[in-house]
Amino acid sequence: MSREKRAMPNERKAARQGKELRRPRKAPALELESLAGKGGGFLSDLLAEAPPKTAEAVEKPEPGPEPVVPTAAIREIKAPEAGKVLESYGQVDILSVEGEILPFYRLKMPELTMQEQKLLDAAKETAVEEIKIDPDKIPDPDERRSTFMREVLKIIERDAKGLRLSPGRIKHLGEVAVRDMLGYGPLDPMIADDKLEDIMVTAVHKPVYVYHRKYGMCFSNVVFEDEEPIKYIIDKMARVVGRRIDQQTPLLDARLPDGSRVNATIPPVSLGGPTISIRKFRKDPLTVIDILNVGTLSTGVAAFLWLTVDGFGIKPANILFAGGTGCGKTTTLNAATTFVPERERIISIEDTAELQLPHKHWIRLETRPPNVEGRGEVVMDDLVKTALRMRPNRMIVGEVRGPEAQTLFTAMNTGHDGCMGTVHSNSAVETIARLTEAPMAVPEIMIPALDVIVMQQRIYHRQKGQIRRVTEVAEVTGLEGGKPQLSRVFKWNPRSDVVEPTGVPSKIKRTIAEFSGMSGNDIEIELEKRVAVLGWMRRQDIRNIFEVGRVIQEYYLNPEGTLKRVRAEKGAKHR
Repeated sequence: MSREKRAMPNERKAARQGKELRRPRKAPALELESLAGKGGGFLSDLLAEAPPKTAEAVEKPEPGPEPVVPTAAIREIKAPEAGKVLESYGQVDILSVEGEILPFYRLKMPELTMQEQKLLDAAKETAVEEIKIDPDKIPDPDERRSTFMREVLKIIERDAKGLRLSPGRIKHLGEVAVRDMLGYGPLDPMIADDKLEDIMVTAVHKPVYVYHRKYGMCFSNVVFEDEEPIKYIIDKMARVVGRRIDQQTPLLDARLPDGSRVNATIPPVSLGGPTISIRKFRKDPLTVIDILNVGTLSTGVAAFLWLTVDGFGIKPANILFAGGTGCGKTTTLNAATTFVPERERIISIEDTAELQLPHKHWIRLETRPPNVEGRGEVVMDDLVKTALRMRPNRMIVGEVRGPEAQTLFTAMNTGHDGCMGTVHSNSAVETIARLTEAPMAVPEIMIPALDVIVMQQRIYHRQKGQIRRVTEVAEVTGLEGGKPQLSRVFKWNPRSDVVEPTGVPSKIKRTIAEFSGMSGNDIEIELEKRVAVLGWMRRQDIRNIFEVGRVIQEYYLNPEGTLKRVRAEKGAKHR
């Protein structure tokens, strides 16, 4: 493949016109060492000294191979001497910096000398021209990277003769080159970090922010010097998902091949320049045991959810998980799906695929935006209607927010029990209000088909920092005066940081007892058994989603056998 064919759109255009490519003008470099030594937080100093931003439009990308991220346009903040290391793993240090509220997320990126930078840039140019391998024909990402790594190292070793570079430095240059050619430049190590939830590029001359699962919002040592590499990364992401982003369509909302959700904007809608927000999803999804371990809910609430999701196969509950953005409601929904018996057929409908279920009989449906001609759009309501024709035992709607709510509640009212989903709201009462008002506009007479609302919030705790908690579990008890009525059965106690039962009688437990022919006391005994199984899994550190699912399915098949294992462990401890 020729170099001109592999070049960037602007480079190809300039080459055809015989002109020198004009790069965006760069702002003067900041003296980072002086920033580190100033009084107050060096992050605030850095932001204060950043030059004013002006919006700049991104040209419509031409079809062709992916761009190479220009490494020279990326800068690293140096950590001040006063930083205290909170945790280190892989390429990452998390530091507490004097004078800063946010922790510092430091990627260990060896600095390149001017000689090494020139060698790297030349090697990438040569690789684009000489390597004839089509990356799309190597589906496995690890194999793809290793294949290109071998070829790139040959080029670097050839060009580095006489430069006295160690094998370690040559390997590092190869890794950077492959990262820029196949990946997303400096964002690649962040995307690979399974401890991150979000990656946020806000503007040039500002740090890339990340949301760490343990330490919350952090600022990183990666700063983009100009808009060019950000545009290249956005363009590459759009190409990967078969989409376009330009002045006519300045928004990108898509799912990357690894499952991450990306939202990108360019001028004119983002006045400060191009932005990128990446929501990452764990390769090893959190289970009910994980969220029990971090205190998001109690074993009593987990056992209650297990009972209501299962419903003894006779009356599974319709449940909505509600809360604000980033509170973990989808994670809790995903964890609750492990309670669905293996014999049942599950169909999930999502705007952007996030759910990761351990079930074999699971069909995933995802909406589709319109193409460039404005055709081919598939919305949530279309998929909910389609799912109803697919003989589902369970329907899971990733986020209920529009006309699909009416279709979903119609299904609930016509015998489709066990439906689950999420909705944005701040309380159980507000959830009902949002459901009955536009754009969802579910008639109030249909609301009693919903059995349970699980409210979850992200809270700042003075001792524990950012925490996620199930703050209430409410049941829809029926209509009174034409209005839906709620009964709170669990409530979070902020003093003890425990989700506690309120003592209010549960309608869903009474309903399950009636349908199964059990007494209320039998239901309480069953809940105690499930509490024991959940506690046993915690003690045994059984937390992988497939392992948790296996134990739950074993309980359905042979509850006494499972309880025997639990009691055997207790008996061994007392001997």
